[in-house]
Amino acid sequence: MHRLLTGALKVENITVAIADLPVSLHNTKIVQLSDFHYDGKRLSENLLEEAIAASNQAEPDLIVLTGDYVTSDPAPIYNLVQRLKHLQSRMGIYAILGNHDLYFRHSKQQIRTALTSIGIRLLWNQVAYPFGPGLALVGLADFHSAKFKPGPILKQIDSAIPRIVLSHNPDSAEVLQQWRVDLQLSGHTHGGQILLPHLGPLPAWLPTLTRTIPKSLRPFLPYARKDCRKLFQHWEWAQGLHQIAANRLYVNRGLGTYLPGRLFCPPEVTIIKLMGEPVS
Repeated sequence: MHRLLTGALKVENITVAIADLPVSLHNTKIVQLSDFHYDGKRLSENLLEEAIAASNQAEPDLIVLTGDYVTSDPAPIYNLVQRLKHLQSRMGIYAILGNHDLYFRHSKQQIRTALTSIGIRLLWNQVAYPFGPGLALVGLADFHSAKFKPGPILKQIDSAIPRIVLSHNPDSAEVLQQWRVDLQLSGHTHGGQILLPHLGPLPAWLPTLTRTIPKSLRPFLPYARKDCRKLFQHWEWAQGLHQIAANRLYVNRGLGTYLPGRLFCPPEVTIIKLMGEPVS
């Protein structure tokens, strides 16, 4: 998408303290990329190249991809992986699927095959230990998938072991409060794409705004023809780091962009540094 509608890429650096994190994993660096929507319309080649370069410059220990590689037709995934194969990390790349990656019956397998072909491991209700037994990495099915059943997956992990959970839709954080989640990494929202100063993401205000605008003008209001509450409930979690009960959630704004574009909501590469919590 044209840079005027997307804006410049922003690299976000965050530090997250995790209880029981082995000393050997202090300062571990993870890069998160999300919501590519690679279909020739919603993500420019230049922006994708910048994001890959920013990730490699960070020299991460691990890269995680949190879904929505395509928009509807899964075929562009084959071109996307030719770009993603240039990503570099010490312990590899792990991925989950988003709602758009399940658009057609054959989408899931096609995307899995493409990602696997370049060495990316797709987690679908699975637990991995890329750093060894001291830190679990969990990849869940999409929140609105019939396969989203986190209980049996999370119960596989010893309660003393910290875990990072990849879950495309941040709304899942409400359900995941039942279990220990030291850090949930999500995407899905694109940060709301349009941020109203002092008010937050435009989609959060759509129901109110729509009622105050004449019906004849409503088709011209961005997103007005979509029910954003069906898309996402917790717009207060649309981007950034959040404490939700005992758990933490980080929401990446993604790279891809829908019309009418982004305003005060740049596309994002996230660099996450893990630290141990101080012993009291």
